[in-house]
Amino acid sequence: MHKSFLTLALTAATLATTATTYANEDLSGICPNPLRMADTGIEGMGPLAEAFGPFAEAFEETTGLELKMFSLSNRTAAGTALQYDDVDLVFAGPSEFVLFDRESDIEILFAIERPHYGSSFYVPADSDIESLEDLAGHRVALKDVGSTSGHIFPSQMLVDAGLDIKRDLEIIMAGDARIAALVNGDVDAMGGGNRDIDEIQAMDPNGEYRVIATSDVLPGDPVVMRGSLDDACKTALRDTLNANADTLWSALIATERNEGKFLNRDSSLGFDRTNEDYDIVRQAYEAAGIPL
Repeated sequence: MHKSFLTLALTAATLATTATTYANEDLSGICPNPLRMADTGIEGMGPLAEAFGPFAEAFEETTGLELKMFSLSNRTAAGTALQYDDVDLVFAGPSEFVLFDRESDIEILFAIERPHYGSSFYVPADSDIESLEDLAGHRVALKDVGSTSGHIFPSQMLVDAGLDIKRDLEIIMAGDARIAALVNGDVDAMGGGNRDIDEIQAMDPNGEYRVIATSDVLPGDPVVMRGSLDDACKTALRDTLNANADTLWSALIATERNEGKFLNRDSSLGFDRTNEDYDIVRQAYEAAGIPL
């Protein structure tokens, strides 16, 4: 009886140890050190260090691996860097992911899940426009070319509403000026992210605006790994980061830039995303007639 209990106890202890093999361990024996991580959303090494410095520190404390950050000018440069093994990890958006996947062998390490991540169309409250169909013959501001929530999905929404986006309306790719374009009356409507309403209200606190259409929730922003990383390294990274997700998340949102983007929006790190989850993005490109 005593022997059986001891055997069970030892077995349980062994299983527990095995399950946490990669939790807070030095992975330098199975992964490159330093790991090279790139981001396409921030220009310049100074701003990049400010945005991701605490995360890089927590990453090193958790894995024993230095995280060397690189700022790349655009998604094409990041895709090329992945393709030629010049970087190991990339902070990407859904659109970047499907582009990288077409050109390179990549896998998802984790994704930043944003339950409110999607696209919406906005009009002034006193506008006669009530639906996407009503945008025919009007000027509409979108964000940057290739932006998932500011271009690709708004374009799909217009096409799904029966509009020819090249002939039925005038689309202005306004980038960061899209909010001002709507507020100043330079366009009749604006398509962008769900959180753009906050910026509209901040720029025009006395104005009133309506949402005429909203998309489904979009898949999260993935951090991708180059596929040529050793399989043992990829598994160890996933297990270690997943086991320390709360610590890494706190470090990620410790900076002003990331706090404003992710905090108070029910965002979190997710480790269950698959390549197939981003088929909705591929379908949006196809439906909108926009080449990857």
